[in-house]
Amino acid sequence: MPPLAFRVARGERELQQLHALHYRAFVEEIPQHPRNDARLHVDRFHDENTYVVAVEGDSVVGSLALRTRRPFSLDHKLPDLDRYLPPDRRVCEVRLLNILPERRHGGVLPGLLSALTEWAESERIDAAVISATTRQLRLYGRLGFEPFGPLVGTADAPFQPMFLTIEKLRERAHEIAALPPNVRGEAVNLLTGPVAIHPDVRAAFESTPEPHRSPRFDEELRTLKSRLCTLTGARHVAVFLGSGTLANDVVAAQLSTLGGRGVVLSNGEFGERLADHARRAGLHFEHRRSSWGAPLDVGSLEGKSWVWLTACETSTGMLNEVRARGVRVALDCVSAIGAVPLDLSDVWLASGASGKALAAYPGLSFVFFQEVARTGGPRYLDLELYARDGVPFTHSSNLVRACNAALARVDWPARYAELASTGAWLRARLRNVVGEGTPAPHVITIAVEDSEQAAAELERDGFLVAHASSYLRRRNWIQVCLMGEVPREALLALVRRL
Repeated sequence: MPPLAFRVARGERELQQLHALHYRAFVEEIPQHPRNDARLHVDRFHDENTYVVAVEGDSVVGSLALRTRRPFSLDHKLPDLDRYLPPDRRVCEVRLLNILPERRHGGVLPGLLSALTEWAESERIDAAVISATTRQLRLYGRLGFEPFGPLVGTADAPFQPMFLTIEKLRERAHEIAALPPNVRGEAVNLLTGPVAIHPDVRAAFESTPEPHRSPRFDEELRTLKSRLCTLTGARHVAVFLGSGTLANDVVAAQLSTLGGRGVVLSNGEFGERLADHARRAGLHFEHRRSSWGAPLDVGSLEGKSWVWLTACETSTGMLNEVRARGVRVALDCVSAIGAVPLDLSDVWLASGASGKALAAYPGLSFVFFQEVARTGGPRYLDLELYARDGVPFTHSSNLVRACNAALARVDWPARYAELASTGAWLRARLRNVVGEGTPAPHVITIAVEDSEQAAAELERDGFLVAHASSYLRRRNWIQVCLMGEVPREALLALVRRL
């Protein structure tokens, strides 16, 4: 999405959008005015209003109207208005607060309040009145508005007169970002997966399925492979129908063709799982464990055939790296791909998945490889079949198309930079963060007294955090994951709640 901007409305185009917004809110959503064929509502005080707007690209997504001239609209509803107001205050009327329904959970409301504060201070305004719809009294109360007088309006559209001082407005303009997201809309997804799905990706997934032997599917798959290799610098990639666990089984099958003895490095749950993959595949290896959250202790790799490790140890939110000469490197990149820049040009094998930081649907896994794959393992795990045929078995055109849409819509360098900035900003504001090594920008593990209770309370406040995996439960850990797109305003609210 383009960045939001907050300012006084300008130009006829923006005013026409305002009239359409007002019709949608105050005619269709709140039945305050009669319908009309033009589907526009021009406020009766339009010529006297100052409009503060939230603009995204060329579109107005939220607005409010400000007016200092008396009589206010509230004067007509409450003739003795002045007796409810404190003396010696320069008062404005705030009206027509309106945000598109699909944008009520993000940064629009905080931005409008900040712009309102700036305008009020520039105009020497030190108080405001509003007629608040009774549907949103909880929200207005949290904004600092105090009710006064009787209800006004009609039985179909009742309103509560409310008052706000500039001191409270200035304070709440900063605090409103900390409102629980469920006050403003849908819950914020901070899980390791499934992540929030963009409408473009959802639309691609819901298209008509294609046979996996059709030319159209073949083209979709070639496009996906090309995008994945461009994203990672890998030479080749095979796309499997299954999770990241399947991709790691394929990697283990390939390692079994090398012979010799390897090393599995672990400093968390997913490094331990790699060792389990290796044991189940009958590999000859040394398992070198480091403490969970500590940097890997690589040691000497002399005489070893291969080394296998996680690029992102999801359990503790740490990044791992190993530089090795004369030994083949295998990387579990399931939680790293799409979150941090990867260069797999010199990596012999790497695994990835669609349902994490790529922000596509779960169900596809990837194995990146440097040279012609070797035959080995069960048919479904035989990378050589995929390298030779591309689609040796039944596949899903819907998942492939959705993953293509997820890859195509993102400016990846900008995404990496944004994640790095947001992750560092968030970590600096949290306590009891697990990990001593290089932090992952998109996975933050936090120790709490009771992870189940903490997660339940956060969910009631509109935040979905990871906590249900057995390794998290055993340690009373919760995780805040930025796999999908999460507005920083929502993270401000999360920090306050934590």
